[in-house]
Amino acid sequence: MLDCRGPRLPRVLHWGRPLLRASDADLSALALASLPATVPNSLDTPASVAVVPESATGWFGLPGVLGHRDGRHWSPLFETEHVGVHDRGAGEGGEVAVLASDAGCGLSLELRLDLTAGGVLRMRAVLRNTAPGWYTLDGLVMALPVPAEATELLDFTGRWSRERDPQRRAFSAGAHVRDGRRGRTGSDASFILVAGEKGFGFRSGQVWGVHVGWSGNHRTYAERLPTGDSVVGGGELLQSGEVRLAPGVSYETPWVYAAHGDGLDEMAARFHRLVRSGRSDRRPVIVNTWEAVYFDHDLGRLTALVDAAAEVGAERFVLDDGWFRGRRDDRAGLGDWFVDETRWPEGLHPLVERVRARGMDFGLWVEPEMVNPDSDLARAHPDWIMATECRQPPPVRHQQVLDLRRQEAYDYILERLDTLVREYRIAFLKWDHNRDLVDAGVHEQTRAVYRLMDELRARHPGLEIESCSSGGARVDLGILERTDRVWASDCIDGTERQAIQRWTALLLPPELIGSHVGSARAHTTGRTQSLALRAGTALFGHFGIEWDLTAASGEERAELRRWVQLYKRMRGWLHRGLVVRADHPDPALWLHGIVSADRDQALFSVVAMATGARTQPGRVRIPGLDPHRRYRVRPLAPGDSPGTTAVAPNPWLAEGVVVTGQMLAEVGLSAPPLHPEQLLLLHITKA
Repeated sequence: MLDCRGPRLPRVLHWGRPLLRASDADLSALALASLPATVPNSLDTPASVAVVPESATGWFGLPGVLGHRDGRHWSPLFETEHVGVHDRGAGEGGEVAVLASDAGCGLSLELRLDLTAGGVLRMRAVLRNTAPGWYTLDGLVMALPVPAEATELLDFTGRWSRERDPQRRAFSAGAHVRDGRRGRTGSDASFILVAGEKGFGFRSGQVWGVHVGWSGNHRTYAERLPTGDSVVGGGELLQSGEVRLAPGVSYETPWVYAAHGDGLDEMAARFHRLVRSGRSDRRPVIVNTWEAVYFDHDLGRLTALVDAAAEVGAERFVLDDGWFRGRRDDRAGLGDWFVDETRWPEGLHPLVERVRARGMDFGLWVEPEMVNPDSDLARAHPDWIMATECRQPPPVRHQQVLDLRRQEAYDYILERLDTLVREYRIAFLKWDHNRDLVDAGVHEQTRAVYRLMDELRARHPGLEIESCSSGGARVDLGILERTDRVWASDCIDGTERQAIQRWTALLLPPELIGSHVGSARAHTTGRTQSLALRAGTALFGHFGIEWDLTAASGEERAELRRWVQLYKRMRGWLHRGLVVRADHPDPALWLHGIVSADRDQALFSVVAMATGARTQPGRVRIPGLDPHRRYRVRPLAPGDSPGTTAVAPNPWLAEGVVVTGQMLAEVGLSAPPLHPEQLLLLHITKA
């Protein structure tokens, strides 16, 4: 609910639970009871914060616009000139467009606030220089107020192979600012910043979450003033002097997304509905070669892997790093996007033909934004390496960044990718990005990457792209406007992936999260885990395999084939269903699942993440189903044999049990005792 009275920029009066029975009179009364719609004549009069906060109104928090014109005009005060409202109809959301200006500062501001049908608010601003002379813009953020009941904050940190690691703290006076300066979203990105009621969880407590849909430097923040006024917000993080607006030139912010929920699950469901809109639900089973062969590209070995992949039921074969000129390790070759003639004298055609003959489509790994100094490209065009005027950044993984702001570099990469996709009829690109951008202004680089992906997709409408960035370091709604899934992490250890996928799904529906079954001994952690844990974890994402199947036993391949068959049988409704996480008192026991859109069935997973605090785990409540229907709950093969336990399993596991949805949610079922890193699948069907 926006207050657009008077000359001020719009203020948010309500952002939370739907006002289902609110009349125009109710809303008018609420507006009249709110803070004044005019600029206060004195700072003794309280000021309500606008969606672009303004210091000139008496707001002492972070200003929405940071900038100046040669040291002047650093505190604009915008006056609204026009408000346009587009109501899409009942339940379909609507849009408000605002045009405002500050004639004295020579700036105009366009705001767009779009409420989607699923209840996600997305906001964007355009700042234009309307006066002679340059205007230096140092930042433009948008903010939303949160009520005093929001007393806790949740956001995320992380590192390579441990992305989206949650952290909680009190929402106290002052600013909690999370700046991402890595030139990409980052393994340690705040991801979503959530303010919520004390003790909020997946199924309880009101929460208000914001996400900045941008793949470059970004800022997310929560701020509480001594007055009690509190906001959450964010935007792009600009380097000083990175954006200078000539007369008539404008800057457009990325989308800032916001959603409310009664519990994190409801908030996530709103984001999922938005992200799913207009997307294909085709999610073929992938076999990726990285952990199977690494750089050892041998046609005979890869052909055997193709045959093994087809045997277990794979539908897509992705050739990872190592196929292009000079690439024997990570020290050379990036930028030389030509098939290596010494390894592949006939090109990739023999491998691709074998892949298609076995009923699979073909995908390829690329890292178009990077270049090795040891490459023909870098030797021919050293000026294409992104650098300051006086030096190059320190190398990371023996590579530098290709400056796609340069039209020649952009054209070269577009031509190479276009040629490869056409020649080999590539269905899928695993698009990697394996280093942070150091010592660089990345605003234009990020936009160039977006244009590159958009142009490639326009030339090849059926092409799918995965966002991979040292694993999960580029997971945001900006990159997902032009990609089809993300690689959540290079770690496919089942235990680590349970956590990574649990929190990544706060923003993304599971089918957009690439999740692969690795070898028994995880390459990134050294843990040895059962196939049930590895495959049962991958089942709740976009299922794939990253394992040298030629070295797997016949029994392992047969069991894996059963998991693939299960995924294929259920993915149609899993990929449209409602994600549910249960809050259990013992943090060692996790329960999560997906309920079909019609609530006729559900698939849940009970996972022992560690040794439990008690011998018996007790009851687990299973929420999300129709409370009035009766359901049959059964263990589901092949995830029905978690392994030998110290205590005999509960009798109901053998035959299943029929109970109402209300009983499952309010009373629950006794969980079987599980050893750490064991998993049990439960299939719930309408009785």
